[in-house]
Amino acid sequence: MNLDSLEPGSEIDGFCLGELLHAGSMAAIYRLTGPDGPLPLIIKIPRLGPGERAVNVVAFEVCRMVLGALAQGPHHPMLVAFGDVETTPYLVMEYVEGVRLSDWVDRAPIAPEEIARLGSALALALHDIHRQDVVHLDLKPTNVLYRSGGEAVLIDFGLAHHGHYPDLLAEEFRSPVGNWVYMAPEQVVGVRCDPRSDIFAFGAILYQLATGRLPFGNPTTIVQLRQRLYLDPVPPSALVAGIPAWLQEIVLRCLEVDARNRYASAAEAAFDLANHAQVAITDRGLRDRRANWGMRIRHRLRARKFEPGPCPPPSTSIGPAPIVLVAIGPAQADDALFEALRDAARRLIAADDLCRIACVTVVPLAAALSGERYEDTATGRHIKHLVNLRRWAKPLQLPEERLTYHVLESEKIATALIDYAKMNDVDQILIGAPHDGAPVRLFPGVSSQVVAEAPCSVTVVRPRSQV
Repeated sequence: MNLDSLEPGSEIDGFCLGELLHAGSMAAIYRLTGPDGPLPLIIKIPRLGPGERAVNVVAFEVCRMVLGALAQGPHHPMLVAFGDVETTPYLVMEYVEGVRLSDWVDRAPIAPEEIARLGSALALALHDIHRQDVVHLDLKPTNVLYRSGGEAVLIDFGLAHHGHYPDLLAEEFRSPVGNWVYMAPEQVVGVRCDPRSDIFAFGAILYQLATGRLPFGNPTTIVQLRQRLYLDPVPPSALVAGIPAWLQEIVLRCLEVDARNRYASAAEAAFDLANHAQVAITDRGLRDRRANWGMRIRHRLRARKFEPGPCPPPSTSIGPAPIVLVAIGPAQADDALFEALRDAARRLIAADDLCRIACVTVVPLAAALSGERYEDTATGRHIKHLVNLRRWAKPLQLPEERLTYHVLESEKIATALIDYAKMNDVDQILIGAPHDGAPVRLFPGVSSQVVAEAPCSVTVVRPRSQV
């Protein structure tokens, strides 16, 4: 779908587009017009055309998956309908009538009592999604709305993590994903499963409301971003006179580098904001300057060995599920080998009813792709391979939460598969055996390297006709 060809009045699967509300780097959002229904609607259409990034495809899938899993409630838009990423990708959602938190940020600094009111409502919204095993991971003022009744609404779950589902973004992208201004230290080093990361971003927003400034500036390089691992923000009271100690205590507790020193839950932060007269004031609330140079040097040395603490378990009812990586060639291989891989996967599925299958293919780097045809673009190629993986997996008839699809970009196929297995704690790899007689081989010449270097068991699969 070409966004440039859409305009008010265009129709998508029977939905009539109205006013363009937002045109961002990853998607465009339109109001929907037509017969009055039970609630006003919007449609979100991802940018998947020439020159767009492959992450847009993954973010669309994540947003659909997370919104579909969340129980209906006041703190997120209701998902109404969605289109298939292969043909007509879109999400139809409830249109939330409300005021963006960014409107208050634009007027910052604002009164402490107003910060307490807005912050308490936002913390309760975070607690609501955290209880449902969702971490937002892209919390910022433009992604928060307030209904007329005062409830905070979280929007844009394209970078979120759900504790019951695979983390597609963590599995496919190495660099930190999200808004660097509000990113928690553990996210900088690749951790995306900790709800306390949202509490850090929440603290950065409170800081902005209290001072009118960003706690860590606007980093533009990885070197600047990694300062998050050791640099404390300037205490709010050093920037704005009259900030109460209780507010600084709450803000700086949220912004602790070590997640274990932050609030254990967003509900605790909401309670403190709603009952700020009872907040216990520590050194945090009384600071009037940043740490001295000697302390900063010690913090920086400590950051070299920075290891984030363990994530709180998203759900005590979910046990460990073995992950099986199935390596599928990017080109059409012989059907016998595809079916042999499916048979091997079926045997593993039958042996463990929690087994999860990660379908993976490796393609060359897409930096040079700039063709005029959609299929020659990075996103077009990504979707084509994604569709091929889904077609291979469809006969397995597994539920969605036990199947994932990953298109990795690398010139070194074996290394990419091995790195994926290491990063995602894969339990077993299934890979097709090289066969000189076949017209096209699955990952020719790499199976021996995978067998030798993979951190888990590897099964090299060969069709019966070749045994």
